[in-house]
Amino acid sequence: MKVIITGATKGIGRAIAEAFANEGADLAICARTAEDLEAFKTDFKSKFPNIEVFTKSVDMSDKAAVLQFATDVKSKWGQIDVLVNNAGVFLPGEVSKEEDGALEKMIETNLYSAYYLTREILPVMAAKGHIFNMCSIASVIAYPNGGSYSISKFALLGFSKVLREELKEQGIKVTAILPGATWSASWAGVDLPKSRLMQATDIANSVVGAWKMGPSAVVEEIVIRPQLGDL
Repeated sequence: MKVIITGATKGIGRAIAEAFANEGADLAICARTAEDLEAFKTDFKSKFPNIEVFTKSVDMSDKAAVLQFATDVKSKWGQIDVLVNNAGVFLPGEVSKEEDGALEKMIETNLYSAYYLTREILPVMAAKGHIFNMCSIASVIAYPNGGSYSISKFALLGFSKVLREELKEQGIKVTAILPGATWSASWAGVDLPKSRLMQATDIANSVVGAWKMGPSAVVEEIVIRPQLGDL
């Protein structure tokens, strides 16, 4: 099984990579920082010696870089079973006050990257392939300082719905993941109990669980929130 995961060296993306590696999947992952990718590859080759791990440094806001990543993966593998569009960026702010360019940056990273990569991978997607788009609670709820991030995530959910409709007759599944607050490096130093936020492994388990369903069923959307509610 061949799995592509973007933004996979940390947080939810890394947890999803580990979950699929536990299923014996070969991985093609990308992230921005080369050092993180090298550390990822070393760690995974130690933990999972029987899988193939391909890594590439990619700025997901750069269309040309996204297309080149797709080309590189396709040159290695003739078929892809799972695509996880996980890469994203969060710049807090209000629409009326956020810095100029915030919308463009988040649309390019959170939406366009998934759009371009999916279009390139679909011709080699397995007949029973599965696409996961990492949306957010911000895809369905506007909240303070969500600004253009929420706009980009609303759009990503719309992209998922369109894909679902277009690909169902081909047997390709599409699932939108909408997690609430989840522990990651971005929450470092926050004075909150560990139980207040979800763990990245919770999100990863939901992804693999949806992937394991039979061919006649698809989980279209997964909304996951902290037990005590949103922050």
